[in-house]
Amino acid sequence: MQLKYQSLKDHVYEYIAQRIQSGRLQPGSKINEAEICKKLEISRTPTREALFQLSSDNLLDYLPRRGFTVKAFDSKKKEDYSLLLGTLDALAATLSCDLLEERDFKKLERLVDMIEEDIEAHEFTDYYAHQSEFHEYYQNKCGNTPLIDTLNSLKNGFMRQSYASDDKEKLATLLRQVNSEHRLIAELFRERDKERLEQAIRHHWRIIDFDMI
Repeated sequence: MQLKYQSLKDHVYEYIAQRIQSGRLQPGSKINEAEICKKLEISRTPTREALFQLSSDNLLDYLPRRGFTVKAFDSKKKEDYSLLLGTLDALAATLSCDLLEERDFKKLERLVDMIEEDIEAHEFTDYYAHQSEFHEYYQNKCGNTPLIDTLNSLKNGFMRQSYASDDKEKLATLLRQVNSEHRLIAELFRERDKERLEQAIRHHWRIIDFDMI
């Protein structure tokens, strides 16, 4: 019974987290608990548990009697998370570099192609899902469970909230640049060039000012 309850809580957590990541829920947006319960056909208890967990993970703010809102990151916090994620993602990449095989290289290259298709179609929610899959693929191959867990926790707390621009073509132009970096990363894995791979990934996690588009 506990397992079923926990899975419901996790389902709500992932649903809300993905909506924040995709930009459907913007910073400051109020979370409608009743709407979530109805949408997912889930009772209030696991929904509340998920919301408090999201608050603990820095995705939501909670005020008594006012409820939950999507947390906004200030520029300093974004810089701090970006630096840490870049460092740890680069570490995971260098650890996994010698462990990847031809099928892994092809998988990464396919994901880059899928990301490109998402950008050209202006499917920015799919873009986010595929770029997350790209990074998680080699991270999960690094063989260091604490590192993988830390990266997952940090990524949950670091919501880019960057894919909801009204100017779709400007956003697409920016994401083409980002995806060219994905392609370079895939090439460096194939070449097993750890030094350049580390540099490329650290650069990849720099802060991009999406507020300008």
